[in-house]
Amino acid sequence: MGLLGWIVLGAIAGWIASMIMGRNSRMGCLANILVGVLGAVIGGFLVNLIGGNGAISFNLTGLGIAVLGSVLLLLVTGMYKRR
Repeated sequence: MGLLGWIVLGAIAGWIASMIMGRNSRMGCLANILVGVLGAVIGGFLVNLIGGNGAISFNLTGLGIAVLGSVLLLLVTGMYKRR
């Protein structure tokens, strides 16, 4: 997947994750892209750990993995900020 694909997938995944976590009003477009791309990397790593194919592609499975990784990232950063 090219750079533009990662940006689009990251934007969509980050936006969905920010809406799930209730942070959509506090995050901008760039933050959504960053969270989505990092979430895709985290999600791919975790899927690879449990024995699946961790390759993220531009389909619903890849989007789901990226969203789950993004939600996990937002959850961990939210716990860190509360302390």
